[in-house]
Amino acid sequence: MPIKLPESLPAYSVLRDEGVMVMSDDRASRQDIRPLRIGLLNLMPKKIQTENQFARLIGATPLQIDLQLIRMSEHQTKNTAAAHMEEFYRPFQEVKGEYFDGLIITGAPIEHLPFEDVTYWDELTEVMDWTQSHVHSTFGVCWGGMAMINHFHGVAKHMLTAKAFGCYRHTNLVPSSPYLRGFSDDCVIPVSRWTEMRQDEIDAAPGLITLLSSDQVGPCLVEDPGHRALYIFNHFEYDSDTLKQEYDRDVEAGAPIEVPLNYYPDDDPARTPLNRWRSHAHLLYGNWINEIYQTTPYELEKIGHD
Repeated sequence: MPIKLPESLPAYSVLRDEGVMVMSDDRASRQDIRPLRIGLLNLMPKKIQTENQFARLIGATPLQIDLQLIRMSEHQTKNTAAAHMEEFYRPFQEVKGEYFDGLIITGAPIEHLPFEDVTYWDELTEVMDWTQSHVHSTFGVCWGGMAMINHFHGVAKHMLTAKAFGCYRHTNLVPSSPYLRGFSDDCVIPVSRWTEMRQDEIDAAPGLITLLSSDQVGPCLVEDPGHRALYIFNHFEYDSDTLKQEYDRDVEAGAPIEVPLNYYPDDDPARTPLNRWRSHAHLLYGNWINEIYQTTPYELEKIGHD
């Protein structure tokens, strides 16, 4: 089954041309089926790129997905056209009376700030608390995952002395986890961050289960069954050239940046990077969607009350 998107959303034509099944609102309305209602709280500056990345992953499952784009109520983006935001996004304060089978909270390029100094932190804490009564399963990504694990468990984020930047091997610590169904014993994941979460501090928080970890860049994927949540600190959703875009941007700006590790063939930025994480990315998000489908109430209003 396809993912339901407005035909005018850029992701619609991008995914259609890639062979991902997409469906317009009009066609979806003729099917007698309840789609999974998945929200994307998009905190990234390049909204359209992020929409494409996550829609591609959650739209590749056999289930019909109704993707809802959400923004912080007062925060105004400077990198995406106001017309796009007005047409496709709704502020959180407008949707907080609704129920969702799943919610993705993206990263944000503000990791150098203490959480409480983020301009929309108060509303984001409201969102995180709201997920406990209105969202069946929440997926926090990179800074979004760090924010969630800090809010619910007090686990701190720590600044790194150098940016973790490149493609790193991660070990599958819990092969029996339904979220890692089909995973290899290890896998490559793109990493791009100046902060880290530490394994000993995660271990000290009751109920958390680390599923993927790297000897080089630490814990990556953490399950929080008590809050019906997953936290991932790295970027399975990245396109093949996302790290290249970040590297080229910093080189052009004269910012200090190393060539992303294990990304370009022979670490040569003149060569085309190879995508070595795409299959595991689809596995993870497909497994997440499948777990939601298997466990979410048929009646949305019962979410959070089981």
